[in-house]
Amino acid sequence: MSTFLPVLNEVEKKSIRERQPLPEAYLGLSEEEMSLRIEAAKAALGDRLVILGHHYQRDEVIKFADYTGDSFKLANAIAKHPAADYIVFCGVHFMAESADILAMPHQQIILPDLAAGCSMADMAPADQLEICWSELKQIGLASRVVPITYINSAASIKSLVGENGGTVCTSSNAAATLKWGWEQKEKILFLPDQHLGRNTAFKMGVPLDQMVVWDPNEPFGGLTREQLDAAKLIVWKGHCSVHVRFTAKQIEKVRAEHPGIKVIVHPEVPFDVVQAADDSGSTEYILKTVRDSAPGSKWAVATEVHLVHRLAEEVAPEKTVVSLDQFGCLCSTMFRVSPNHLLWVLDSLVDGDVVNEIVVPEEQKKWAKIALDRMLAIT
Repeated sequence: MSTFLPVLNEVEKKSIRERQPLPEAYLGLSEEEMSLRIEAAKAALGDRLVILGHHYQRDEVIKFADYTGDSFKLANAIAKHPAADYIVFCGVHFMAESADILAMPHQQIILPDLAAGCSMADMAPADQLEICWSELKQIGLASRVVPITYINSAASIKSLVGENGGTVCTSSNAAATLKWGWEQKEKILFLPDQHLGRNTAFKMGVPLDQMVVWDPNEPFGGLTREQLDAAKLIVWKGHCSVHVRFTAKQIEKVRAEHPGIKVIVHPEVPFDVVQAADDSGSTEYILKTVRDSAPGSKWAVATEVHLVHRLAEEVAPEKTVVSLDQFGCLCSTMFRVSPNHLLWVLDSLVDGDVVNEIVVPEEQKKWAKIALDRMLAIT
């Protein structure tokens, strides 16, 4: 069982939705009992059930997933099971929303714990994007801008983006999506993660002086008309609370402690960390790079600690993998999905009850699906 305990910062605390109480019968169960009962429930539901597990889930949950991956890989997995009735998404709220948008009409999406939110997604509320787009229209720039939202965003954001000609991206296809965006219009508004936008664009050859940060808490993003005119990329002032904890100093330290080690980081880390590292890429890219590396390779990985530790166990003893942060950067909202919650929602399905269903309003679903379909078409 994982020994890492979540420590919430103030932004993460705000992202946590009202948490439903678990029935008393699901408290205090041993890991062995829960495992046996979860497997029994899966067997009883058979092909009617698909469990999706994001890489950042804790070990005692991810082992029950039919598919594991990053948000892009899991979004594609939904289409492989059109006959399934229930999709249980072991991840966070925006992922379950995306699943509901992409799922067949008869399929029901279930999030084991409604408190599993995302602090990054909450940094871009729909009303702030509406104000941003209105201000861009006011100064005559909206017609020159295509909006692109990271998949780590609410359905309401995806809907607004889709309605205004934009699309969605993941860390796996961010470069392809930005390329598509600049083929549509001269400027891109990228939200909510400024670091993914900046790091991806810079890697594609866009200089930093053609990027500006839109602060949604300031009129016109805190930017002048001249700054916006000169910008090729407008990045939203948002970030991942896990990945901003990695620093360039940590890279210096790990290189001193492990001569010859290679550092690979997720592109949600700050710009200076990517520049100090040997390589960067999505979780799927990180996994493939380390797995395909030569025997004897040593890697320091900068992403969520559950993924890093599973990867370290997988490639040992042939290769060495350590977390760039010795204390481990844990996604505290991902951590909230527990085997207790998973057992509860599966037992409920066996009994004919659907709990914690995630339903995106139809008025949002239309345009959000268009945005997601554009993403899948681009890739």
